[in-house]
Amino acid sequence: AGSDRLSLYLWVMKLLFIGGTGNISTSCSKLALALGHELWLLHRPGRPGMEGAHDLACDINDEKAAAKVLAPHRFDVVVQFIAFKPNQVERDLRLLEGRCDQYIFLSSASAYAKPRGFAPTTERTPLENPRWQYSRDKIECERVLETKTPASMSYTIVRPSHTYDSVILLPIGGWQSFTAVDRMRRGLPVIVPGDGTTLWTITHAEDFAQGLLGLCGNPAARNEDFQITSDEALTWNEIYAQTAVAAGVSDSKLVHIASELLIAWNPDWEGSLLGDKSHTALFDNTKLKRAVPTFEAKIPFSEGVKRTMKWFDADASRRKLVPEDNARIDAILEAYAKAWPGGTMG
Repeated sequence: AGSDRLSLYLWVMKLLFIGGTGNISTSCSKLALALGHELWLLHRPGRPGMEGAHDLACDINDEKAAAKVLAPHRFDVVVQFIAFKPNQVERDLRLLEGRCDQYIFLSSASAYAKPRGFAPTTERTPLENPRWQYSRDKIECERVLETKTPASMSYTIVRPSHTYDSVILLPIGGWQSFTAVDRMRRGLPVIVPGDGTTLWTITHAEDFAQGLLGLCGNPAARNEDFQITSDEALTWNEIYAQTAVAAGVSDSKLVHIASELLIAWNPDWEGSLLGDKSHTALFDNTKLKRAVPTFEAKIPFSEGVKRTMKWFDADASRRKLVPEDNARIDAILEAYAKAWPGGTMG
């Protein structure tokens, strides 16, 4: 199995990860080191590094400081995990011209136009999201790469979907907040947007890392775009149920509320819900598998969420509770119960 995995990679490379210790990037950094690559991490001073990697302590938004720390280096591949605006990508191209062969940008599968019928999303699905500024900014970042990348380097665009390791996937009171899981453990109700039957694709970061590293230095990735997701699709009801089981909860109390109503209570949820999670998300990874033939997502959510819960439970400081989340959830549930006394939990 080890030799099969190594066959994905063309040579030992000098890699730079801009942001390499986050939810997705930590697994990518660990795999890069396990494969013997020379890994450099550019991160803000004071941020934790990773054993075996070289640190470039600098705020990438300070272009003069970044130019100084990058001056002695040339990289085979640079992976940008933390750019969200077009001007940030333009800055990277200025900093890296003549200093790297391949620039990989993490965009987002939320940039795809939402399906008008039951068909898997591919790289040729149009990019359009009128509901979410985050997604529109990612689309503009891609346009910068397509039009302004210097001839001395190539670009690769990668679109992850809902990828997890050290986050909670529940839309209300989750992600970096542990509030929804804490409510489950205390026997309190949690909110499910919609009726919970929409299919959704989730990917463990370790599986994502296999695809990303397979694209590093890969000629088939030159000036191309790829989505990297698992082939597992679960309903939101299943996602909540499996999260509850991983948290040790046998009887979770779920309240289903239409996304439009939730957005009326909190307009900030419009992008995440109606711009993304309210729609079926199925993906066809044929293009990735042609470029990286041995890519296979192997970690089902039922296993991955247990790993995530174990990570949270190993350190109480990781289980961050957000009082505003709890207060908002309670207020919504109270208002919903008054508006629809016949509503049920299940």
